[in-house]
Amino acid sequence: MFTQLEPPLPIHVEGKGSGFAIAVIDYGQEHNLIWVTAINDTGEIWCAPNPRVRMQANWTMGRRRAQGGDNGDCSPP
Repeated sequence: MFTQLEPPLPIHVEGKGSGFAIAVIDYGQEHNLIWVTAINDTGEIWCAPNPRVRMQANWTMGRRRAQGGDNGDCSPP
């Protein structure tokens, strides 16, 4: 199943950088979700498996940066 996200979600893909998830692909229970993501710095589109995807930091929601990398500028370390 292919689901377009409206609005896109701000996420961080490990090894690629921060961007916006524009869709999710679900191949079923034996597979990871695949996040179709536009990377901010490069404009590249990547299909990232669920274990490599993190929500970006959000100070208002109390979500801090993930360990081991920058995933947004709006959160204290």
